[in-house]
Amino acid sequence: MRRLSRIFKNDGKTVVVAMDHGAGLSVNPALDNLGDVIDQVVAGGADAILTTYGVATTYADKLKDVGLILRMDGGSSILYDGTENSRILYTVEDALRIGADAMACMGFPGAPYEYDSMKNVAQLASEGRKWGLPLMAEMLPGGFDPSVPNTVENLVLTSRIGCEYGASIIKTYYAGTVEEYKKVVAASYQPVIVLGGEKTPDLNSLFVSIENAMAAGAKGVAIGRNVWKHDDPEKFTRALVDLVHNGAKASDIKGL
Repeated sequence: MRRLSRIFKNDGKTVVVAMDHGAGLSVNPALDNLGDVIDQVVAGGADAILTTYGVATTYADKLKDVGLILRMDGGSSILYDGTENSRILYTVEDALRIGADAMACMGFPGAPYEYDSMKNVAQLASEGRKWGLPLMAEMLPGGFDPSVPNTVENLVLTSRIGCEYGASIIKTYYAGTVEEYKKVVAASYQPVIVLGGEKTPDLNSLFVSIENAMAAGAKGVAIGRNVWKHDDPEKFTRALVDLVHNGAKASDIKGL
């Protein structure tokens, strides 16, 4: 789909900064000055920003020069202590109306609410195809249940399922060695981008995992908290660009 060229550069790779956490998670004070953070991320060279309807509409002027991926599902927050069960909250027409280049939703094979999450993936992939709007499926084994491990075998299965349901981009974890992760990439006939997860004090390990994922054939990253919770989001974004687009090694990243 043509809109994928707004997400992926000519080298077929992408740096996505995820800024959709405020729809359900505590983000204060890291995202209180949201406009300034967006400016820094864009200046740092991000290819796309994954965010919410509220952010996309309020800060449309700041997002005009970067790809926009709209979070389509949600409905639960950390205030609720029950089973997570995201619903589709927006239509494809909503996404197009605000200029989105892609959509995003969760897919949770192995979770108690597996069927509902995968129905969301299927519905958005099908409806998006009618309008030429691609879907990024965030394919997580068991959802956020730690009893379902993020093994290479589970990532192979969940990533392939996302492709089979019609997603144009697979967002998932990195695990294992470079050679092992090649199995995840090989099983996915759509580009795989690696998520960053919670903010980590061990940035070198994060950068090593990105370096290894790229060596295994991943097509980019989708990093959120580690970017905008950093003291210098612009510099952090530039580091991601170096790792993804410029072939930098983790050992090349200094000063963060």
